[in-house]
Amino acid sequence: MQDLDNMEYNTTRNHLTMKEYGRHVQKMVEHIMTIEDPERRQRNANAVIELMGFLNPHLKNVEDFRHKLWDHLFLISDFTLDVKSPYPIPTRETLKAKPDPLPYPSSNPKFSHLGKNLEVIIDKALNEQDPDKKMGLSNAIAYYMKLAYNNWHHEIVHDDAIQSELNVITKGQLTFTNTPYVKAFRPQQETRGGSGRRDNRGGSRDNRGGGRDNRGGSRDSRGGGRDPRGGGGGGYKKKRY
Repeated sequence: MQDLDNMEYNTTRNHLTMKEYGRHVQKMVEHIMTIEDPERRQRNANAVIELMGFLNPHLKNVEDFRHKLWDHLFLISDFTLDVKSPYPIPTRETLKAKPDPLPYPSSNPKFSHLGKNLEVIIDKALNEQDPDKKMGLSNAIAYYMKLAYNNWHHEIVHDDAIQSELNVITKGQLTFTNTPYVKAFRPQQETRGGSGRRDNRGGSRDNRGGGRDNRGGSRDSRGGGRDPRGGGGGGYKKKRY
């Protein structure tokens, strides 16, 4: 019978740093830390790196996967393993370092219904020196303004209204030449199954119903045709000899 005193339980073991490598790899790393010979310790560390790559083949698809393996090796050893690495050795401070918070945009657009990006394009068009590029930017700005109006109000706006608003924004410095074409907005409910289509369907059903009546009438005529056949039957009897 096995000695129960030699059995190990998870409650008595130390914390498993990286579960994806398992308990055996962590024990190997702990054994490497006890080796005093530097050359032997380095050879064992290289062997453990190869084993870690074999246990996690999906890391080979990750860019610079061997760099990740060496970082994981030092992480398992709690950054106390004294071996040479082909990559910069990470530290506990770099692991727990938090990235700098992203700056939140605090700009307030002057024309909120058009957005901040259109203001940037308008400023670029006002500072443009090439007349052809400036005209192209003006036409693009007018198209976007007409498209935004159509999306919000669900109707087509006239070009004069777009030009008047553009004059207010740019103080008359930008004008567009072409007529921006924007497809009319039609809600999805109106294009699908409107009341008119349902009425037509109903009408077709009525016609089908009328067809049934006609079929009924044809049955009556067939029935009427049986009478003359039956009435004339006496004159066409075969003579028996």
